[in-house]
Amino acid sequence: MPFTVGFDLDMTLIDPRPGMAAVLNEVGARTGHTLDGEHFAANLGPPLDMTYRDMGVPEEEIPDMVSLFRALYPELVIPGTVALPGAAQALACVRELGGRTMVVTGKYRKNAALHLEAMGWEVDHLYGELWSTGKAESLKLHGAAVYVGDHIGDMNGAKAAGALGVGVVTGPCSRAELAEAGAAVVLEDLREFPEWLRTASGVIS
Repeated sequence: MPFTVGFDLDMTLIDPRPGMAAVLNEVGARTGHTLDGEHFAANLGPPLDMTYRDMGVPEEEIPDMVSLFRALYPELVIPGTVALPGAAQALACVRELGGRTMVVTGKYRKNAALHLEAMGWEVDHLYGELWSTGKAESLKLHGAAVYVGDHIGDMNGAKAAGALGVGVVTGPCSRAELAEAGAAVVLEDLREFPEWLRTASGVIS
């Protein structure tokens, strides 16, 4: 049976930070709220509604502001987003070894799909709007043996799914934080992933 490797999206496979700062600041400008797009972009991971709450947005305004963010997203975020080092090679390595790939992200699924399309990446499964342990059910559904992410929330999701957590320090969390959250291994970035996977594939397949 083929093994499955799951990947987070933001700051694991892609770097959307300039666009993420711009879109949140634009939402603030249009709604009259003081929103810190730069802080948001530097701490990607938690869901958008949680971000709005932390920035003092009243609960009743959050649904409309989430919708506005999603509507502005394709124009403001997709064009400036770049692949992180080793991302394409990491996805390709899974396939070369006979595995399947999935992306499980907190991002709105339609916008996540636009990123994959823009990068020219094909994955077997894509799930959006899932955070931390909420990612576990999708990972378990496809028998993911490994989940790769940059945030302690990703390591919590891997642990809850019974998958090996692989951390990368390309996001806001340190090597120590990822290890403490349960990462089986912490890599500098995805350029180190193919070698690790080739070593581990006999165990996880």
